[in-house]
Amino acid sequence: MIQGKVRRISGPIIRATGLGGAGLFDVVEVGEKRIVGEIVRLEGDEAVIQVYEDNTGLKIGAPALSTGRPLSVLLGPGLIGTIYDGIQRPLDILYSQNGAFMAAGGRGDPLDTKKKWRFVPNKVLCEKLAAGEQVPAVAGLVLGTVQETESVSCKIMVPPGITGAEITAISPEGDYTVLEAAAHTSRGEAIPIAQWWPVRIPRPAAERLSPDQPLVSGQRVIDVFFPLSKGGTASIPGGFGTGKTMTQHAIAKWCDADVIIYVGCGERGNEMTDVLSEFPALLDPRTGRSLMERTLLIANTSNMPVAAREVSIYTGVTLAEFYRDMGYNVAIMADSTSRWAEALRELSGRMEEMPAEEGFPAYLPTRLAEFYERAGRVRTLSDHEGSVTIIGAVSPPGGDFSEPVTQHTKRFIRCFWALDRELANARHYPAISWIDSYSEYAEEVQAWWEKVSPRWAAVRRQCLEALKREQKLSEIVRLIGPDALPDDQKLILLIADIIKDGFLQQNSFDDIDMYCVPAKQVRLLELIMEFYERAAVCIKLGAPLTKISNTGLKEKLSRLKNTVPNDDLTELDSLEAKMRSSLEELERGYRTKNN
Repeated sequence: MIQGKVRRISGPIIRATGLGGAGLFDVVEVGEKRIVGEIVRLEGDEAVIQVYEDNTGLKIGAPALSTGRPLSVLLGPGLIGTIYDGIQRPLDILYSQNGAFMAAGGRGDPLDTKKKWRFVPNKVLCEKLAAGEQVPAVAGLVLGTVQETESVSCKIMVPPGITGAEITAISPEGDYTVLEAAAHTSRGEAIPIAQWWPVRIPRPAAERLSPDQPLVSGQRVIDVFFPLSKGGTASIPGGFGTGKTMTQHAIAKWCDADVIIYVGCGERGNEMTDVLSEFPALLDPRTGRSLMERTLLIANTSNMPVAAREVSIYTGVTLAEFYRDMGYNVAIMADSTSRWAEALRELSGRMEEMPAEEGFPAYLPTRLAEFYERAGRVRTLSDHEGSVTIIGAVSPPGGDFSEPVTQHTKRFIRCFWALDRELANARHYPAISWIDSYSEYAEEVQAWWEKVSPRWAAVRRQCLEALKREQKLSEIVRLIGPDALPDDQKLILLIADIIKDGFLQQNSFDDIDMYCVPAKQVRLLELIMEFYERAAVCIKLGAPLTKISNTGLKEKLSRLKNTVPNDDLTELDSLEAKMRSSLEELERGYRTKNN
């Protein structure tokens, strides 16, 4: 260890002398309270330290001790269901030590080191060792499993970095703490059940795979219009009160990811409280068990140290990669990357760096890229398929999407769910704009959706075109009124209303409508588009729009989302037959009249 002394203090940025032999990004403990920090710059014998705790009362000349290792997290069973701060300190332990407000120098083991877990060794490896075979200690080799929760089985693997050794023994089945050995190597090394990993270094994978599997969220506007792939990246920008957090909560509750990691980086504490109070009571639709059995929370909210906010997203994505390496599909929610970027701006100013646009540091795009590039669907070192999907909320001031964080984020994500203030004010949920949003994954997931319905791509394209035409017609309507439009254009407005009310808008408090299965999503849209096509034929033959409106089909189509359960779609077939009958009869009447 290397010890220096504090020379200068500027908020969370400390300059210390005597640390020239330390490494960049090494963890440093500062002062009598041993405040945790990280070396972010080395200038000869002087180190610039970014501390992650309140340093009130710290004095010039206080000791600064380098631990000699980078900021790391402890990976092992016991992570699921826990709430950590940005540097993986369990908040329940900090609360028991100091109450509701975090005190400087608070400590807590990331994992319970006294709890014993049932370790079940890899049967195939045990048989090979018993037969005298040599088993190389290759990264990703599964040594055994620990049942972490009813929903998650934690695989204990050989960590990356061990080369040229062989496994000589695997611990027998039994109860062990996370610090005890799962196996031993020919070099005398013990491979513990829990292992440390630096948060700023991505965990390696054998191969990156095409993101051609959608992350099904049960939200129709997302799944059908702007789909996100497993292993993809998405951004939810929107002004205050437009529903960023609500949308992330809904995706976290209902998406088909195996593990959810929710990172609150800079948002209000009550939003994390909502997760803590709601998720234990919610049931996973796939397993029927509590959602907290597959959820991990990292809280670095607005009243917590701003410096730790910067590292919280790296902590979150490292934990996500750990479960990805076991073969799980992981979804990570970052709320919000704007508050994270503001932390970068404050720290950059304290370090007297030259600011770029709007005061943000010039390396903001690089940091955003480092975060989002850690998403991906991969073949792991243990030859499983796993993925990390990143969904980041952005809070542009005043809802201005031209500000730097939003613009730089768009460079590194492929799915953009823009929230609209007018939709939010009209209580249209989710308030995702179908005009400003886009997804570059639509073509990649098309093959998957066409197994659900061969017409998925066609009806999706038709629907989006109808909504774009409705937007242009709405500008005309504002000037001259709807009565001046011909019936074929009025039909566009009618169809757009059905799409908005009967498809895009969902009710998160309705037992049926809060989640929509893929088959129902496509069938609803197919019915709406079939109604549009048949009604357009009738109008072309001379039928007035009022005749079509009087069939009552508009109201029935708008109510299907609330009345048809996910597990029984027979009512959709019944309505389709009635709709065809009504419109075909109308069509025949006007064909006869024209002849």
